[in-house]
This record gives sequence, C-alpha cells and structure tokens, in this order.
Amino acid sequence: MPRLHRFLAALLLAPAALLAAPGAGFRALRVVDPVGGGSMPGYVFYPSDQAGKDTRIGPYDVAATLDAPPRPGPKPLVVLSHGNAGSALGHHDLAAFLALHGFVVATLEHPRDNFHDTSGVGQAAVLVGRPLQVQATITALLADPQWKRLVDPARIGVAGFSAGGYTSLLLAGAVPRFRRFVDYCRRYAEDALCAEAPRVEAEAKRQGRSLEQFMDDMQAELTRWGPPADPRVKAAFAMAPLSLVFDAAGAGAIDRPVFLYYGDADRVLRPDENAARLAPLVPTLVGVKAVAGADHWAFIPPCSPELAKDNPMICADSPGVSRAALHAQIDADALSFFRATLHVAPE
Repeated sequence: MPRLHRFLAALLLAPAALLAAPGAGFRALRVVDPVGGGSMPGYVFYPSDQAGKDTRIGPYDVAATLDAPPRPGPKPLVVLSHGNAGSALGHHDLAAFLALHGFVVATLEHPRDNFHDTSGVGQAAVLVGRPLQVQATITALLADPQWKRLVDPARIGVAGFSAGGYTSLLLAGAVPRFRRFVDYCRRYAEDALCAEAPRVEAEAKRQGRSLEQFMDDMQAELTRWGPPADPRVKAAFAMAPLSLVFDAAGAGAIDRPVFLYYGDADRVLRPDENAARLAPLVPTLVGVKAVAGADHWAFIPPCSPELAKDNPMICADSPGVSRAALHAQIDADALSFFRATLHVAPE
C-alpha cells in the first residue's frame, strides 16, 4: 500500500477523540454559601477533547464550549475569586486558558459583593466570608460525583483579583489586621476605598463605640465560620490584591508559594500601600511583576464592545498599555506558576 494510502487508512481507524482538536468546556455550578446559607452561582472550566468554540454569555465571549464533555482523569484545580462587585465570569479568559492547558478551574460569585449586590462590602460576612466561600467550593467539587473524578485533591491552587487577591492570600495563610483600614482612611480620606468610612464611623458612634472598636469587633469575627486558611490550597496567584490590611506578621504567616501581579499606576489600590509594600513581607514569594503604566482595571479581561459601552471606566487603559498583551502574559505566568507549584508536567 502506498505511504499516503496507509496514512489515510490510519486516520480513518483512529479514535475520534484523538482526531478532535483539544479545547475547553465549562458547566454551571451552584454551591451553598457557608456564611449566609444561600446559593452561590459559578462555573467549572475543564479540558475537553471536543473542538472548542466560543460561547457568548451576557457581555462576555467565553473561549470555552458550554457542556462539552470533560476529558477523563484527575487534574489540578484552581479556584478563581473575583474582585469587589465582580462576577463568576470576571476572569473567564484565565479560566479558559488554564482549562485548555489541563486544569480544572472553578469560579464563584461571592454573595453580597458582586455586580448586582454590594450590600455586604466592608462587613465581616464579606471580608471574613470570602475565603470560606472558596473553601466551600473546593469541598463541593471534591464531594460531587460529577467532579470528584476530575479533581486531584492534592493539587489545588487559588487565584484572585483585588478583593479576590486578598481572598487568595488569606487562603494561603495571611492574617489581616482590620484596624489598618482606620489608619489608612485617616491618611487617604479621599480614596474611593474609604467612601464608606464616615457611615461606618457614624454607626459606631451610635453604638457608643470608636471606629477602632468597630474594627476590633470585625477582627473577632475572623474565625467565626472557621479558619480562613485552607491546608488543601498549595499556591496563590494574586493580581492587584487588596493588601493594606496585612502587616509584617500577617503577611509573614503565609506559608505557601505566592505570585504577585500589580500595576504601578494603580489608582484604586495604591501600590505603595498594597502590593508593592506587601511583596518583601511574604516569606514564600516566588515571583512578582509590576506592570508599567497599568491601572487597577487592566487586570479585568479585554472588554467586549457591549461591556465597554456599559462600563467604560473598567475598560479603558492608560496610553501604552495593551490589555490583550498583558493578559496573554498573565495567562502564561499563571500557567507556569501553577505547573511548578502544583507539580504539573507540561502537556
């Protein structure tokens, strides 16, 4: 048989799974909130041997196929935590990229701190509850018959942006000191981060308490629902994290590998009070990148025209900053970081 004919015959006999281009799939997820008791929506992204196609959900073009069949076998898991007022698809590009390269990735919508409900911002149920909600997501996946066969419980990481970066650091062992909010807002009262400070202080006064005492009450809630750190989490990738609440001792309590990303022109979370100050305090820091000229919102994926029209603030970049190029680099760095820290061989 001529060589070309033998090749074509082999193709016809090959299993369909070997012929299909690898892609990423995703499915909806719901997890019980361990703090408020309600239901947290989210998604699970995963590798699939079905050829990938984009899926449009709201203003997002997700580079994964809804309900595509998962590739069998246990895989490392990464849970993504969105920022203040974010969504379960707020970092869909990173989720799909990691899934395409062999990871299971779970996202969730944090209750009372998402794009349609911010009623819990600044309260213990959010600041303390966020890492517990990530823990609940991990637990749910490991117990679910659909997902437990696809997740390796010994290889779990977390990633997050802004308040999600803060969440990731708590899961890796960081201990916040909520009184640091008071000191910060007295120095930077004009910051948007401190917009609620006068209201909180007025409420504290009505209770006959100082703002410091009010923060101490929140500090006492830190382990109300359980310890924020999770021993199952082996590594944390934090993008522009809210980190002014970590002093040297609190950051020094981190005992797992951490990678920090931030923009050196961040006008929401000042680098000198947040990520840049935090970096030398983390004993397990394995990498840090400061993106020249990047503002806070550069870590949100490139916006669709619809999203850019509805929310231009988070979609505009400083001159000289290419959000598409930045996210390609973030994706590559996150993949390298999690492959190294979760002991994953390149595919």
